[in-house]
Amino acid sequence: MGRGPSIEARKNAVDAQRGKIFTKVIREIGVAARMGGGDPAGNPRLRAAIDRGLDVNMSKDVIERAIKKATGELEGVTYEEIRYEGYAPGGVAVIVDCLTDNKIRTVADVRHAFSKFGGNLGTDGSVAFMFHKRGVIWFGEGADEDRITEAAIEAGADDVVVYPEDGSIDVLTSPESFAEVKAALEAAGLAPGEAQVTMRADNMVKVEGDTARQVAKMLAWFEDMDDVQHVYSNAELGEDAYA
Repeated sequence: MGRGPSIEARKNAVDAQRGKIFTKVIREIGVAARMGGGDPAGNPRLRAAIDRGLDVNMSKDVIERAIKKATGELEGVTYEEIRYEGYAPGGVAVIVDCLTDNKIRTVADVRHAFSKFGGNLGTDGSVAFMFHKRGVIWFGEGADEDRITEAAIEAGADDVVVYPEDGSIDVLTSPESFAEVKAALEAAGLAPGEAQVTMRADNMVKVEGDTARQVAKMLAWFEDMDDVQHVYSNAELGEDAYA
């Protein structure tokens, strides 16, 4: 039996993944600051991006430098937001949100990924109508359903969804009330496992077997691309998709 990767190799892999996450967060902070100003108190998108940075242990100095570059206090690269839409195998709808300084490179990479895994890049609006923007505040297994439900409803959440298979909970909000509801839950001593404003599909598409594995590989490929910030799909994948 061959040996597994060395400690150094595993550390390098973790560092590389951490670097990719930092790159994505820094770009998001920059775009948010450029569009809505460098004060997070008056810029909900920037506040959410900063929270994401702090969640992945990004230093305040790095965050402040990214904001200053975006607002012109420091020289920096300008990134443009682009959304691509298309279909994965099995009729699965996919949205790929990018931040890029080179549209030609990015569209070529996105088109290649769709083609590589048996999908098709679509036109603007071809699948976006199937999704809606929602705030999602997630609590893992063992969360206190009664406390979370009471606090969420009092804070103005739209819905609380409990998943009986593992006891995890999603608190759903409008994008506008996301920060307020999250802050209220945290103030009540209920720290979420994850919290973000995301795109959720109205209806899911169940895929299985080889098709599910192709879809999972495509989504992972997109997630790993430097220019890609977020990937959304309506795929309902079982454990066999990751076998």
